[in-house]
Amino acid sequence: MKLHEYQAKEVLASYGIPVPEGRVAHFPYDAWMVSMELGLPVVIKAQVLTGGRGKAGGVKLAKTSDEARDIAQELFGKKLVTKQTGPQGVKVRKVLVEKVADIDRELYFSIVIDRTTSRPTVIASKRGGMSIEEVAEQYPEDIIKIPIDPAVGFLPYQIRRLKYDLDLVEQGKEAQKIFSALYKAFMDKDCSLLELNPLVVVKNGHLIALDAKMTIDDNALYRKKEISKMRDLTESNPDELEARFAGLNFIKLEGNIGCMVNGAGLAMTTMDVIKLAGGEPANFLDVGGEATPDTISKGFEIITRDPKVKAIFINIFGGIVRCDKVANGIIQALKTVKVKIPVVIRLTGMNKEEGMEILKKAPMKFYIAEDLREAAKMVSELSKKQAATTTKKAEEKTEEKKEK
Repeated sequence: MKLHEYQAKEVLASYGIPVPEGRVAHFPYDAWMVSMELGLPVVIKAQVLTGGRGKAGGVKLAKTSDEARDIAQELFGKKLVTKQTGPQGVKVRKVLVEKVADIDRELYFSIVIDRTTSRPTVIASKRGGMSIEEVAEQYPEDIIKIPIDPAVGFLPYQIRRLKYDLDLVEQGKEAQKIFSALYKAFMDKDCSLLELNPLVVVKNGHLIALDAKMTIDDNALYRKKEISKMRDLTESNPDELEARFAGLNFIKLEGNIGCMVNGAGLAMTTMDVIKLAGGEPANFLDVGGEATPDTISKGFEIITRDPKVKAIFINIFGGIVRCDKVANGIIQALKTVKVKIPVVIRLTGMNKEEGMEILKKAPMKFYIAEDLREAAKMVSELSKKQAATTTKKAEEKTEEKKEK
């Protein structure tokens, strides 16, 4: 779960980490009022759950209150397109108005979970304001990496090393306090990412977290009620949100083959095999270990809402649940949800033969495959045929309208 910048700064401020004075505005007039209260100049920042806002025009300086209002007016409702959002972009619904900091120099600081070492790792650089990917590519020598043993924490000698490497000797005690607090916040809130870019040294020599990004481990949210309340549902895909409430794991993709699988590992493999067969998966959908008629029905509902989906591939491994039970569940689901596009089914595992027999005797039409590669090839070909048929019908309707 990602936090907005203003939310992350609220969390950091509670740990004594200095952040700029600012407030969230939901309307242009709010931005005008906040700028008057803070004093000018101010910076207006679009609050969206993506990086790269500055390059996309989502961060602007206002020298007057009227300018702050006009910038906010321009940003509200705007689709902000960044490298992370793709061409569809994200809609700006609120902005953060902050007092401008008197910056002397910018630094980069983050803590992430390094999966190779299974430890929190501090990544820092004297080159703040740039994405860490750009720094790593252009100035690899300026990347500082410090793995932290969670059993002992962020040790004083590691903090001292970081201070020297970032040229923060003059800010010694302040830097030590901030770095220790950042690590504590990271661990307390079960973060998978905590990033300050930039962490700045202002002209008076003090440190301020000018920008902040926090991502919380979803698996820890049940014990972080205060963080769960910060989730911005307006930033979530409606289908992904509905799937989450139904106990499904769904992520929308750009292809035209809907995937319904039980188990995240099998779902990833299924998408890879579809790609190898020349198809494009339209989603990641894990219906869970049981694959009941209710979860399968909900899966069909969500998948078929996407007009780009031209075929559906159901790939189920009978481990926790028997294949014959899954087969009956699929048939019941297809009676409830009318699916008008081709459906390819592949079952394997416990009671596979009984499950396949049930499917073969079913009154509705679908395609059955024995092998995963065969199934992927079949669904890829069917999706292409369905797409061609859809295009042809659309062209015929266009011609009919022209004739009328």
